[in-house]
Amino acid sequence: MDQHLPAPQAVTVVRLPDGTYTYADATHLPAPQVPQQIVQHIHQAPPDRTVQRVALGSGVGAGAIAAGVYFGPLLIGALTAIAANLAFLAFIALVLGWSVVTVVRAIAPGGDTARRGRNAR
Repeated sequence: MDQHLPAPQAVTVVRLPDGTYTYADATHLPAPQVPQQIVQHIHQAPPDRTVQRVALGSGVGAGAIAAGVYFGPLLIGALTAIAANLAFLAFIALVLGWSVVTVVRAIAPGGDTARRGRNAR
């Protein structure tokens, strides 16, 4: 009676593309496909756009693009504002110093205090 039964086939455990495992005959499965490599060329891009293009190509996402577009000019604006404030404060210190020296010379008795100081030595 055993001779009328079909011959046993070798069944193997196969991993499916979604990561699960199943029992299947490997000859009936489609051939695994090799993932294609995506090559992105960046030509003659200005330095501020290069980072954004690399971020787009590598799948980093919109966060890197927003950071490059938003925070770059924001940083330049903040540094410019700081420099303008420091220049204004230096100008105020210069004017105050000049005015103090002028007032002291005007109030000091005896005329020109600088000449008197040099002659005293």
